[in-house]
Amino acid sequence: MSVQEQQTDVVILGAGGGGYPAAFLLARAGLRVVMVDPIGNLAGNCLAEGCIPSKTVREASLVRARAEKYGVFGLSGPVPDVNWRGILAHKDRVQNIRYRQHRETINTSSVFFHAGMGHILDEKRVEVETAQETLRYTFRHLIVATGSKPRLSSIPGAQLAITSSDLFRLGADLPLPRRLVILGGGYIGVEVASMLNNLGTWVTLLQRAERLLPGVDPTLSQALYDGLSQRVHIELGAEATCIEKVTGGMQVRYRQRGQEHIVAGDAVLMATGRECVFPEGMQALGLDQYKAPAVNDRLQTSNPRVYAPGDVNGRSMLYHSAVRQSLVAAHTILAGGLPVDRVDFESVPFTVFTEPEVAWVGLTEQQAREHYGCIEIARYDYAVEPRAQIFDEMQGFIRLIFACQTGRLVGAQIVGLDAAQVIAPLAFAINQGLGAAALTEVVFPHPMIVEGINKAARQFRA
Repeated sequence: MSVQEQQTDVVILGAGGGGYPAAFLLARAGLRVVMVDPIGNLAGNCLAEGCIPSKTVREASLVRARAEKYGVFGLSGPVPDVNWRGILAHKDRVQNIRYRQHRETINTSSVFFHAGMGHILDEKRVEVETAQETLRYTFRHLIVATGSKPRLSSIPGAQLAITSSDLFRLGADLPLPRRLVILGGGYIGVEVASMLNNLGTWVTLLQRAERLLPGVDPTLSQALYDGLSQRVHIELGAEATCIEKVTGGMQVRYRQRGQEHIVAGDAVLMATGRECVFPEGMQALGLDQYKAPAVNDRLQTSNPRVYAPGDVNGRSMLYHSAVRQSLVAAHTILAGGLPVDRVDFESVPFTVFTEPEVAWVGLTEQQAREHYGCIEIARYDYAVEPRAQIFDEMQGFIRLIFACQTGRLVGAQIVGLDAAQVIAPLAFAINQGLGAAALTEVVFPHPMIVEGINKAARQFRA
């Protein structure tokens, strides 16, 4: 049966953060835009099984954890019981609210949206398969925004493990484990460890590297370990070798400093990172089918008509980064490929929603020394911060890295209460090339953690 071909200006594969912001911007500018996504709605994995559902569960865990500290505030009363099904129902409710809102956005736009899969046929055509039909589109520009998925280890028994997708997907019905073994100490592993421990789960976390969050500033890694290890059993330098099903649950065999060990649990969570997802036919575009495409700061691949914003390029695998990348790609298309906009990857903030919270932006101390030579580090400790004292969470800090010659802020790290909020103005400062003077002069509200930025910046000596 012949398939009818249609012409369009832009085809977008993927409706997550890397896809839909560009789609609606380009459509509003008058271009004919086709967008394809297997989920059948917007926001990709972030809403389906990632950021939104996981943070909904996390907030439920914080409510219970706060009750554990009633005595600090002069209060008393029982700690709430955990209704896991109720927590999951609230998670589903939030997801469904957002899906309804996104459906309205789709319906009121001029974007041609297909729930299905897109396959690249050649350098000008894409085939779209839906449940009802198969269509072909000839495009002028292609945006590949197919995102990422959990990376599974190749160890024996890996198929017995669950992933964050299983835990947080819409309609998830996994029971709350009494004992959970987590493989991986990246952001997903530590976030799940923290939130489920707050809900009463005994967690053992096996991290192959010798520190949590490898790749971030060691000061942050150590601070997170110091705080999280008070509640979660963490084994560093622990390489899992196999997962086995046993009576009553699972067990993981692991090797640590030449010794063999076994740890048991009701379930095993595989949190060994995420990998890029590519549509079929990437090679037809002159790109590797199995390797993240290299992109410039306008998100163009080596094929200038093909853009790859978001997780698919592997550079900054964060939803908020994907949104910015998507918009830059759209601006570049509208400008005929001219460099009218660019992504500043160094000013994208990273937040880890553990207790304590961790956040950073810009360069690490080592990177800053290598790049600038002379740097100055200003630190403000939560021990003297009134809001931290109010909440009895005084173990954190704000750490600012300045280039000596210019006084510019080039890196920032935060551990502790409200870190995910406080990092935002520091990301803005790095993006805009601001320095200690600007951070000192701006007035932040009191008593809030954010005013610690003022106090840290005043330590800088030009």
